[in-house]
Amino acid sequence: MKKQIFLFAALVLFSFISASQINLNRFKNSLTNSESSSSKSDYTKEAYNDASVTSNTSPKFKNEGREWYISKSRGSGQLGTKERPAKDLGNIIHKLNPNDVIYIAAGTYLSKGEMGSDEINVPVKIYGGFDESFSKRDPWGEYKTILTGTNDYMKSTQPRLYISTTKQREENGQYATGSEIIVDGLIIDNGPRNRYHEDKGLAIRRTAHGPSNHNPSPESGGIVIAGSKYTNITVQNCVVMNTAPTQGALSVMVYQGGKGIVFNNLCINNTGNGIQLKTGYVGSDDALIPTFYVQNNTSLFNWKHDPIASYGGNALKTDQNLKVTLEKNVFGFGHMGGVYSQSTPMVMNNNLFTGNLKYDFKERNTMMNVDEILDESVHLSQYSEGNESALIQLNIAERWANLYAERQILSREEVDASVSASNSGANQLRSMLGLNLQGNSVSTNAEIFLHKLELDEGLPVGFMTWNGKGCAKPVFK
Repeated sequence: MKKQIFLFAALVLFSFISASQINLNRFKNSLTNSESSSSKSDYTKEAYNDASVTSNTSPKFKNEGREWYISKSRGSGQLGTKERPAKDLGNIIHKLNPNDVIYIAAGTYLSKGEMGSDEINVPVKIYGGFDESFSKRDPWGEYKTILTGTNDYMKSTQPRLYISTTKQREENGQYATGSEIIVDGLIIDNGPRNRYHEDKGLAIRRTAHGPSNHNPSPESGGIVIAGSKYTNITVQNCVVMNTAPTQGALSVMVYQGGKGIVFNNLCINNTGNGIQLKTGYVGSDDALIPTFYVQNNTSLFNWKHDPIASYGGNALKTDQNLKVTLEKNVFGFGHMGGVYSQSTPMVMNNNLFTGNLKYDFKERNTMMNVDEILDESVHLSQYSEGNESALIQLNIAERWANLYAERQILSREEVDASVSASNSGANQLRSMLGLNLQGNSVSTNAEIFLHKLELDEGLPVGFMTWNGKGCAKPVFK
């Protein structure tokens, strides 16, 4: 058994008990009735009242939908029934209709043709983590539903799960709107999809290598969702790890009149931003601005896009034209920082920040530590409270932690400063001709960068909370 690091005195286990299919409306009501100081804000209780999108759902998205069942071990064909499940989600995507509900049993899924990516263009609800009879559920334990792929040449480099309803049109040509998207209980692990230098698992490479039949590491997120207007989106009880996007590892874009809930997810060891909240609305009607509630998520070890990049490396990033409430999350070990707000109207209550290199909170170009946020932020609600910075202990494998501690942190300034002109024959000729001299080549690749985190090494981090902050292993009865 791998050695694990325990640096914290007490572990507080936190369980979420739910039916096998979580009712979003009941969950919203539980947020509304929570005993939280966020009730003082302008966009917490009001934003998450049980406001139905039914009246705004256009005809194409009013379909009642059917149930689909997926099983890696006993699936065959495309009937997708509980008795005769399909073998992979990718095999039945072309059959999906709006409001279909998909149940996925435990197993490792590579998509249709082992392409490593699934794209869905209608609103659906996806629930993973079931046993083979679809009667028991343990998505982070006995019945893990793992979506991954391979690094074989010419496989897909698109997001592992991409759901977008923004281009669906009605028969009259108008865009279809409304309905609901739910992703619940999936584990996205891009480790097998990445290309690592010399196959050692220590540093990713973003270019393909044809002679060795290797793809580039996918420059895309693990779960990427974009809903159409008046569409509510929920992502909960999911794990996203080893992805190498420019933007969000877990990315949700909500359009006008829609709401987003991001609850109890673990985002660990990704480039870009662990969680990214985006808007598809450019208007000024306050009632139509998308709203997000983000609670009990853990976003750790977020790397810059590349070793000398000046972007990425945040636990969470938000667009400007949103209203956001952050509660009881853990944002830590960002190569840049914790929360990067692009002047987003925001409430933050009882979040934990730890180990971020440059800032805990950034608003446009202003970088702040936790104790400076209320004094210096322009757009954060003054009713925000309970945010803290603290050292925490992580239940993570010693092998990976030791490598992380040995990583080299590069900056573009340091690389540029290390360039000097050589006294080569070519430079002697260039000097005689009055041309600029050529500098020595300087490697911009770190020997350790987004090194591979095995699932059994990283998943235990998500089993704990710190004084009720962060995600925990979901429990279903």
